[in-house]
Amino acid sequence: MREEVKITPELIREHNLTDEEYERILQILGREPTLTELGIFSVMWSEHCSYKSSKVHLKKFPTKGPYVIQGPGENAGVIDIGHGLAAVFKMESHNHPSFIEPYQGAATGVGGILRDVFTMGARPIALLDSLRFGNPSEPRTRFLVDGVVAGIAGYGNCIGIPTVGGEVYFEDCYNGNILVNVFTVGIARKERIFKGVAEGVGNPVIYVGAKTGRDGIHGATMASEEFDEESEEKRPTVQVGDPFMEKLLLEACLELMKRDVIVGIQDMGAAGLTSSSFEMAGRAGNGIELDLDRVPLREEGMTPYEIMLSESQERMLLVAKKGREDEVIEVFKKWDLDAVVVGRVTDDGYVRVRQGGKVVAELPVAPLTTDAPVYDRPWKRPADQDELQKLDLSSVPVPEDLGEVWKRLLGSLEVCDRSWIYRQYDHMIRTNTVVLPGSDSAVLRVKGTPLGLAISVDCNPRYCYLDPRLGAQIAVAESARNVAVAGAKPLAITDCLNFGNPEKPEVMWQFKEAVEGMAHACSVLETPVVSGNVSFYNETMGKGIYPTPTVAMVGVISDYLNAVTQYFKGEGHFIYLAGPDPSGEDLGGSLYLKEIHGMVRGIPPSLDLAFEKKLHKFLVEGAKRFYFSSAHDVSEGGIAVALAECCFTDEGPVCGFRVSLPWKGREDALLFGETQGRVIITVTSEREDDFLKFSEEMGIPVRKIGITGGNELHIEGLASLSLQEGYEIWKRAFREKLGL
Repeated sequence: MREEVKITPELIREHNLTDEEYERILQILGREPTLTELGIFSVMWSEHCSYKSSKVHLKKFPTKGPYVIQGPGENAGVIDIGHGLAAVFKMESHNHPSFIEPYQGAATGVGGILRDVFTMGARPIALLDSLRFGNPSEPRTRFLVDGVVAGIAGYGNCIGIPTVGGEVYFEDCYNGNILVNVFTVGIARKERIFKGVAEGVGNPVIYVGAKTGRDGIHGATMASEEFDEESEEKRPTVQVGDPFMEKLLLEACLELMKRDVIVGIQDMGAAGLTSSSFEMAGRAGNGIELDLDRVPLREEGMTPYEIMLSESQERMLLVAKKGREDEVIEVFKKWDLDAVVVGRVTDDGYVRVRQGGKVVAELPVAPLTTDAPVYDRPWKRPADQDELQKLDLSSVPVPEDLGEVWKRLLGSLEVCDRSWIYRQYDHMIRTNTVVLPGSDSAVLRVKGTPLGLAISVDCNPRYCYLDPRLGAQIAVAESARNVAVAGAKPLAITDCLNFGNPEKPEVMWQFKEAVEGMAHACSVLETPVVSGNVSFYNETMGKGIYPTPTVAMVGVISDYLNAVTQYFKGEGHFIYLAGPDPSGEDLGGSLYLKEIHGMVRGIPPSLDLAFEKKLHKFLVEGAKRFYFSSAHDVSEGGIAVALAECCFTDEGPVCGFRVSLPWKGREDALLFGETQGRVIITVTSEREDDFLKFSEEMGIPVRKIGITGGNELHIEGLASLSLQEGYEIWKRAFREKLGL
């Protein structure tokens, strides 16, 4: 049984295991592990697979609700959307691989999240991406942007799943650690949800999909450590994807799922055959026997270590009903894919791996899954946090020409037209896309029903850097608001929690605060967390990223034809601001402070979650009654930027506006402050009386501030610019700043 490899302290460190963890392995086994067993412990106890530093805090999330069918713990979350259907969705990161090899890193991130959704029995209908890059003046940034966008486009377009929206930020803190978070949603019959369980002693374990190679070995371990000068050498740990193979796998799995054959099924994602076998056995409280001689290989001479740890793409592991193996093999053969019985379910709670008739690994399942190490790591508020939050506005001069400031913000990378990115994506394939990229949220129809799904992904990393708790709450609230302005009721979220090294108390403080902030916001807004991902160790040479807890919200519109967009619909519509009056000082963490004064400091805008919940109901019901001709969330850049965004589309400017802001306070704060809970709404004269009565009934303050029309963006007494000039600045900036 024993492999002739001596387990040395150096080998243990190479596998990212601590001395204490290795001692625990010796206690569990009562002997020294084989090399293959050491590798299995390494990946299963990695941060990426075990969530050992985050589990303590993730338990604080609300995960149940009236719409929740499946919460965290499976491949994806599932909610009931009505009409006998379920939305299945998940978001995950592929940060480290995308920095090392941007095209394949991003592409396989798409492939992996798609498999998480269709392994549950759902046909994926859309993708979103949430991207973070470093300073555009850095030489490598352009290369990374090009590669990541091409990778997402290459995989999504080829497999035929539309990428319908997303977000992108550029900050210096991401120079050495970009973030590539990808979200997928699919539709399934709610009574036909499949789970990753290895149930039924004696049932066959079947390997399906592509052959196994040496790509991606130790990908999970690499994702659980910081970068250093040698990170470029980790290129072999990045998987290589084949979207055409994945399309075959998708169709074969969905066809097989129509038959009463499958007991359990799981994607071979991080840690490949190891994680899928151990996790499926662990969920069922069973064991599995595997025969590696039967695993389809594309390279000769692969060792048990390499086969078990390979992260080759487009592979699944399934447990079928005994005696139905031939049906499984027949379906996959039709789709020109391998399907091989590689093992069986046992009842002894061990995964036993054989090659050449010899046992090469024999490990108890529970210590690698449900009983894996859990750390309640120490946390400490950073010493400079109070200093970061100080903002003396008396030392921040109000610019003389606010019109020039307005132009600069319209040309900033957070505001300007990002169609260079999403024009590379096919966002119309499958003909479900009702609201195209560019508006607050994407909207998709659910074929065969009047239903629409609204989806949005959000996180302002500056807010989370300055106040992780409040910043995370705002991320939840804004993602819900972006769904609600489209007319959809926010139902549930998935998340991707991107942070630095959890072994640093200051990072754990950021993480704890963000999780508690998200948990509170989700509880108040009644949008439970049904799935998600944690990505730690986003650090290079000891320098970490801003805490970035990305939130993807899913909402439902009872009739997708009622969907509302942010764009003005013509001249002569009255412009209203719904929500609180600007405070006159909400500039902490603002885009204005960063772009104009070179400052990232202060406390983010305050947030009234109870009001947000009322606002969402107002927006959903108002859209249903056709009171709004447009609705747009006020966020980065404040009301001045939000108004301009209502005027600009991919195809050209719509019309201008004339507004008056009848409030007192700093002029720059009135224009560019980011007070939360505000929405710009346009109303026709015919619906105005009904709209005002409805607003009063709902308890939502609204104020008429102007009217659409003309060729000027005019804010009385404060700033003005021509519609065409503003549009051209907004349209050109992305290409100019990235040299495209």
